Amino acid sequence: MDAFKAYMWVSIVALLAESAVALNIETVRVGDPGNAGQWSGESYGGYGPNRICGAVDYIYNIGKYEVTAGQYTEFLNAVAATDTYGLYNPEMWSNSLGCRIQRSGSAGHYTYSVAPEWANRPVNYVSWGDAVRFANWLHNGQPIGVQGPLTTEDGAYYLNGATSNADLIKISRQADWKWAVTSEDEWYKAAYYKGGSADAEYWDYPTGSNLSPGQDIHDLSGNNANYYTDNGVYPLDAPYYTTITGAFENSAGPYGTYDQGGNVWEWNEAVIIGLKRGIRGGSFYNYEVGLHESSRNSYFPASEIFNVGFRVSQIPEPGSVLLVMIGCLGLIRRSYRY
Repeated sequence: MDAFKAYMWVSIVALLAESAVALNIETVRVGDPGNAGQWSGESYGGYGPNRICGAVDYIYNIGKYEVTAGQYTEFLNAVAATDTYGLYNPEMWSNSLGCRIQRSGSAGHYTYSVAPEWANRPVNYVSWGDAVRFANWLHNGQPIGVQGPLTTEDGAYYLNGATSNADLIKISRQADWKWAVTSEDEWYKAAYYKGGSADAEYWDYPTGSNLSPGQDIHDLSGNNANYYTDNGVYPLDAPYYTTITGAFENSAGPYGTYDQGGNVWEWNEAVIIGLKRGIRGGSFYNYEVGLHESSRNSYFPASEIFNVGFRVSQIPEPGSVLLVMIGCLGLIRRSYRY
């Protein structure tokens, strides 16, 4: 009888998992593996220690947009009924600059909702630790359950309860990753690399341009972004400040990503100085220089700040990579024929 009950329980869980609607992270493909990197840092007009950035020797997918408040809300509802590792920050709701995610109920029975007009804007007040736990959840197939090895604590990263700066700085991506917070090189290549070959050069800005972006959300000619200027101009004023995904039309990066410049800073995996993790791309609250390819900025990985969010990377399924390779072979054959 006990065995039968166990079998029925496993069957019910499997059925619920199959019937659940999976969270969709829209991605774009970043090809041209084996590309050369380029120098970035304070000696090249920006901030941070000098480093060659952008060289990636594999094909990968990257989030077309920053992770949104709506997507993060689904994550919280899946794993944070008891929020063991503090994935929710009350500032998300209470602060006027928060992404308007609200928590209801008591520990063990927490539920989360997001104001509709913020659902497609980037999540903020998330630490680097929160971001990699989100990536683990994606890696593990978006399970529902307490925060533990099967949901948030193992997967692309082995966290085992790490929440402090000293512990989070030691965490690294595992070899069998499926989803991850972007590495600095993955982020940089998607933002600036011109693409088309392994010998292409880099744009200065993640809008596919060497000219400073404008701020006009209604300008359909492109090269616009959400950042701050000396005269106090924001593309969007209170209560929003951050823009809806893809709002700056025709301002995508070279591979089709949006808002890698401005909106919110985005965590990456780099260890920049001491106990600080990398952030890239600038924000609505910072000057244009943060958008430039030379700027390597950082925060403590346990920090949760109003102008910092994140983007994720995905390793393509083997079958999809094979299709890309077959397509490339076809192009080569046609080039020989003609």
